[in-house]
Amino acid sequence: MPSLGVLLLLHQPVLVSLAPDRRLGSKSPDAEGVLNGEYPPGDLLKEEELVPSTSLPQFQFLCSKSSSSFSIHKAAATLFGRLHDQLVNLKTQVEQFEGQFKDRTRLIITGHSLGGSVASLFTLWLLDNISQRDKDKDKSVIKHTLCVTFGAPLLGDKGFQEAISCSSLWNSCFLHVAANQDLVPRLFISPHNPNAMDIDSQTGPYRPFGTFLLCSASGCTCVEDPDAVSELLEAMGLETAGIQNPNEAWQIFDYGKPVKCLMSIVNIKGLAQLGELTVDTLRAGIILQLEAIGVISIQQNSGNRELIAKMEKDCLLKKKKAFDPSKKLNDMKIYMVNLEWYKKTCASDERGYYDSYKSKGSSQKDIKVVEFKKRLNKYWEKMVAEAERKPQTEGAAFMTRWLYGGTNYRRMVEPLDIADYYSKGCRDYKTNGRSQHFIRLEQWLEEAKKQNVSPSSTDSKKQKVSALLTEDSCFWADVEEALILCKSLKDGDQRKSRESTIKNLIKFEEDVMKQIENYAVSPEIFLEKSSFMQWWREYKEIMGTTYSSQLTRFMEK
Repeated sequence: MPSLGVLLLLHQPVLVSLAPDRRLGSKSPDAEGVLNGEYPPGDLLKEEELVPSTSLPQFQFLCSKSSSSFSIHKAAATLFGRLHDQLVNLKTQVEQFEGQFKDRTRLIITGHSLGGSVASLFTLWLLDNISQRDKDKDKSVIKHTLCVTFGAPLLGDKGFQEAISCSSLWNSCFLHVAANQDLVPRLFISPHNPNAMDIDSQTGPYRPFGTFLLCSASGCTCVEDPDAVSELLEAMGLETAGIQNPNEAWQIFDYGKPVKCLMSIVNIKGLAQLGELTVDTLRAGIILQLEAIGVISIQQNSGNRELIAKMEKDCLLKKKKAFDPSKKLNDMKIYMVNLEWYKKTCASDERGYYDSYKSKGSSQKDIKVVEFKKRLNKYWEKMVAEAERKPQTEGAAFMTRWLYGGTNYRRMVEPLDIADYYSKGCRDYKTNGRSQHFIRLEQWLEEAKKQNVSPSSTDSKKQKVSALLTEDSCFWADVEEALILCKSLKDGDQRKSRESTIKNLIKFEEDVMKQIENYAVSPEIFLEKSSFMQWWREYKEIMGTTYSSQLTRFMEK
């Protein structure tokens, strides 16, 4: 009986092969039958069922706050589970060679048909294990890991796709080769599978991830965009949709031919003919793609105008909506510079930028600050949301550049959010008003400190800016709460005992002193008209002239 073949080559590259054979037969489809190749892959049309992530504990690491659940192909999940012990042994063998990896060494995991699905799951499992073990090191092993599948069906739903695609590092580890004569890659595309569920779009619930190498007798093309992959897989299926003989339709496709072709030549054709038809480079690229995978011929592309126009429109729309954090970060730096200028100008009236913003008027300067704050918040909320969508075990820490930018932004802008919050008469900002993206930025900074990652420590200019900002971005919320406590004592509010209120005020005083000793507060808190100095005067009056502490002695100097 044929079974899963496993091959480890101890020289470069290291290859892991997962490829169950496929034979025609009549038995009912189940995972064991898939493994042993005892029934035709066409029977998988009845097995398009997805299983939820809650029943897949070994892949819970893919969940994140924004993608809390996903589903994958039931047969693939079942087969992976049945092979668990063998795959554990295989993973152990792979780990033994990690220490021998050199710059040009690649770990290649490959599988055919449903074996390709198992290969993808095994690769994810391996990547997670590497990430957990080597989170403090560079991820050179991950960068040199590649999963190549041949004729594999789509594996999971939109949640599964997003969990992988949102990590560019992980997404780049997958290459799926699909031929136009092989029906299995299009197994769960609804026009070719009458049993597929029509959820969210015409292609059903299944979504592609990674890079797809689509092949035909005419050539091949690489596609990364998931929507384009779905459309092209659907278009490729039209050629084989009319085959009457099921045995002929489900014959095993020999992927050796396109692989040999790719290894021997790189052939670019059709450009001369296209030159007479179009000068639009985007449309030209789309037409060449469709010709390469056998969907159209250049001479007869007029019959496929609808498909070409749709792909062109989708491409332009995605480009327009694309969120490029690198380019936008430069815009954010300009807004930050404007806020720093605002901060400096506010110091001249002994008030400080926090209190100046809190009592802002209708001047052009105040209006611009509101706009700068709004744009910065929108950018960093999106940045944090994008990072949250990555697999949990990749860690939350940004690259140093992003970590520094996010930290400076939080320390500069969150006080302005606090000012808006307390201006409305609200209380308890930390519990009821603080945005989740500020919390995550602060947590990521703490994680980086534990790993001895210093945000932009070599940039003296940035160090200077950072030194002028109070490190605790919630400092002014604590000041506001302390002012409210002082007012409650003056007004004789009985909701809290005087002893408890005094205790809380003393704790705030001690916290402030610790920050002063650690040079963690901006000098502007001591400006005469600041909220902090207002608190200090009220607190000193409440405690009386005989009260002495570190802070009272410091303030009297």
